[in-house]
Amino acid sequence: MALLKINLQDTVAVALHPMKAGETLPAGEQEITAKVDIPTGHKIALQAISKGEKIIKYGCPIGFATEDIQKGEWVHTQNLKTTLGDLLDYQFNPHYPELPVAAKDRTFQGYLRKEGKPGIRNEVWIIPLVGCVNANSQIIVEEAKKKFAHLPNVDGFFALTHPHGCSQLGQDHENTRQVLIDLINQPNAGGILVFGLGCENNYMAQFKEALGTWDEDRVKFLVAQEVEDEIEEGLKLVGQLAEYASKTSRTPIDAKELVIGLKCGGSDGFSGLTANPLLGVLSDLHLASGGSTVLTEVPEMFGAEQILMDRAENKEIFDKTVDLINDFKTYFNSYNQPIYENPSPGNKEGGISSLEDKSLGCVQKGGVGIVTDVIPYGGRVTKPGLTLLSGPGNDLVACSALAASGCHMVLFTTGRGNPMGSVVPTVKVATNSELATKKANWIDYNAGRLLEGVPMDELAEDFFGYLLKVASGELTKAEKLGAKDLTIFKNGVTL
Repeated sequence: MALLKINLQDTVAVALHPMKAGETLPAGEQEITAKVDIPTGHKIALQAISKGEKIIKYGCPIGFATEDIQKGEWVHTQNLKTTLGDLLDYQFNPHYPELPVAAKDRTFQGYLRKEGKPGIRNEVWIIPLVGCVNANSQIIVEEAKKKFAHLPNVDGFFALTHPHGCSQLGQDHENTRQVLIDLINQPNAGGILVFGLGCENNYMAQFKEALGTWDEDRVKFLVAQEVEDEIEEGLKLVGQLAEYASKTSRTPIDAKELVIGLKCGGSDGFSGLTANPLLGVLSDLHLASGGSTVLTEVPEMFGAEQILMDRAENKEIFDKTVDLINDFKTYFNSYNQPIYENPSPGNKEGGISSLEDKSLGCVQKGGVGIVTDVIPYGGRVTKPGLTLLSGPGNDLVACSALAASGCHMVLFTTGRGNPMGSVVPTVKVATNSELATKKANWIDYNAGRLLEGVPMDELAEDFFGYLLKVASGELTKAEKLGAKDLTIFKNGVTL
């Protein structure tokens, strides 16, 4: 079958392969003849759709027809428009689908920290308080790689560079400081050098006060303007941190301790059919065992938010979810920007026609698990279950926010491909086999096998097994490329 009808209520189907004009293919119980060429991943009308009528995919509206559409026509941005509006009123209609049976004896080889939290990497990080010391941080890291490479159990030396930390006001300043504090508490770091310049508004004394308590063996501090040679002093401190980190070795840890971030980027028409549902099943398996997963990209919940709201654990979590959605819409409106300025050009080329189309595929990454918490940007995961994290859809910003929230790894689905890597191991999951083959140096796992007959439960178990290998030290493709990017959300004035 080369046409996929996702839901019985759908008025469109998805072309699993390119379809030529005049070609006839089955779609469910009927046959459809294409009136024009239909690209892979794009939609074809299963029936006549009148102008103004809602177009249904995933069993939900993804927009309305801007003109009369005949059966067999290509349905895309030329004849479909979003139905999204601005702030909405929502009703709490609890609905809790059943999770799968919890698996037993899933473990990974991780690093247990003093406070009891595990990490899946034992890296030494330099965290600049301000972008002015980025180059110095990189010099120290390169020297450390040569000087301390002999130490056991140290998984690498990295500078988490960023352009912020000075000339920021209000919430931007708070965001930068909070994310850097969150990263100091990231369990994937065995040692951290906090590196300041000395004159930035994110100055060291205030930063330490906000940080509160810290492990003096694991966290060191350096202000460049206070020493004669910051490279020499920084290398000395990094050496002490590396010696400390080397004393921790991997040990078996229950897989439920993993906090897993869920993200999509460069989506295509298959994202909601393969990779995102695979992450959803993986999330459900993990939650059934008492684990934690995190879903962000709030603008890519618009149009599908009620699905998440109905799975809120209680009225308080429902209200927080409503605020999460409406606060982000208010942010868009404050800049006179439409809330539906999505999907991207690449998304559209891949077959996604509206934000509802994208969102209904996007939220599938969260499976059917109960939403147990909603946290702000810069917040940290504190509960098992599915947590909603405030953040934009931008790949680097969202992945950095997931890392700061405490995620040990980020699962990143893509139909277009992306070589980026986050602060934590970032697993790229291809939506289709063509991409997985073409960009094998980027892609870690191929969810496109679902379109080739591999059963979902079989692939999900295999995927979970692969993730446990990553948690135990197997490098992702982004790690092998050396990609470790940190991007902090910015909204306001820069002085």
